[in-house]
Amino acid sequence: QLQASGGGLVQTGGSLRLSCLASGGTFGMYAMGWFRQAPGKDRQFVAAISWRGPGMFTKYSESVKGRFTISRDNAENTVSLQMNSLNPEDTAVYYCARARGTSVQTRADQYALWGQGTLVTVSS
Repeated sequence: QLQASGGGLVQTGGSLRLSCLASGGTFGMYAMGWFRQAPGKDRQFVAAISWRGPGMFTKYSESVKGRFTISRDNAENTVSLQMNSLNPEDTAVYYCARARGTSVQTRADQYALWGQGTLVTVSS
C-alpha cells in the first residue's frame, strides 16, 4: 500500500515536498515513480528512481528536470519528491507508484501499485 502526502497550495516560485510511505512488501526491491494528472489531461510521468541496489538511477520528465528531485529512504520505506520553482503548469494530482521491477520506468503500465494521490495547486 502507498500513502502520498505533502500536497497543498503554493504560489508561483514556491516549493513543496511530497512523500510516499510504502507499507507491506519489500520496498527496496522495486523502482518507484511519481506521476501527475491535471484536470482534463492524461496521467503524465514526472520522475522515477531505481531500486536500492548499487548505481541507483533517476529519471525526470523534461518539464520538471532541474526543478524536481526524487529520492528514497529505504530504511523508512519512503520516496520523496522535492519540487522547487513551481509554476501553475505544475498544478495536478500527484501519484506515487511502485514499478513492476527494479529499473526506472516512464510508462504508467510499468507500475503495479499506486497511491491515492495528493493535490498540488500552484497559484499565479
